[in-house]
Amino acid sequence: MGEPVISLRGVDAELGSRPVLRGIDLTVRRGEVVALLGANGSGKSTAIRAIIGQVPVGAGAIELFGTPRARFRQWARVGYVPQRTTAAGGVPATVTEIVSSGRLSRARFGVLRKADHAAVRRALEHVGMADRAKDSVDALSGGQHQRVLIARALAAEPELLIMDEPMAGVDLASQEVLAATLREQVAAGATVLLVLHELGPLEPLIDRAVVLRDGRVLHDGPPPRTPAGTPPVSASLDHVHPHAPAGAGPIRTGLLS
Repeated sequence: MGEPVISLRGVDAELGSRPVLRGIDLTVRRGEVVALLGANGSGKSTAIRAIIGQVPVGAGAIELFGTPRARFRQWARVGYVPQRTTAAGGVPATVTEIVSSGRLSRARFGVLRKADHAAVRRALEHVGMADRAKDSVDALSGGQHQRVLIARALAAEPELLIMDEPMAGVDLASQEVLAATLREQVAAGATVLLVLHELGPLEPLIDRAVVLRDGRVLHDGPPPRTPAGTPPVSASLDHVHPHAPAGAGPIRTGLLS
């Protein structure tokens, strides 16, 4: 087994005054591809955001590459892809400008040099967006926006990729491009932690599934596998039917039963 790249021990976190994570233990080792699964509100995205420091931790410890997160400074080693959003956040920008911003963590004094521009071009090629490099991101489809966000993360040539629902709302063609991109990164030795709603095209890449429910780890082990020729399964695993009476228990999908 490789050394731990991400380590959470007994992590609690709140949003407002509401407990979201309740004593989470999670280790992701070098070279692993780990999927965080669970129903909406189970704590998946909060766990991701706690790891990168966007959500304060009330108790427990988080380490990145063996360093306590509070002291971790080598953020160029980490590529983060947030939940799907517009790549420019409403600010006029080209595809290249957005992707180049992901390289700044490695640029000297914030100035991109020849090697940095080459890394940006490679990132665009990885996600199939090199032909749109000069286009405004406002002209892109939702799937293309997501490709740009992933290219921005790849531009820094990170050792660890953290991705929050990268396939959500993305067309099938873009899903297949993103799956191929991740295959390349994993083959090159990257470690990946990602939140998924459905395993979809990424299913063959997943080494472990960590299922959360009510802010706790319900399952940590082999991912559910979909028989060939069947539709992709939802990664929610259990959920309350929207028309069930109040207080009804979750409906089991059978994936872990």
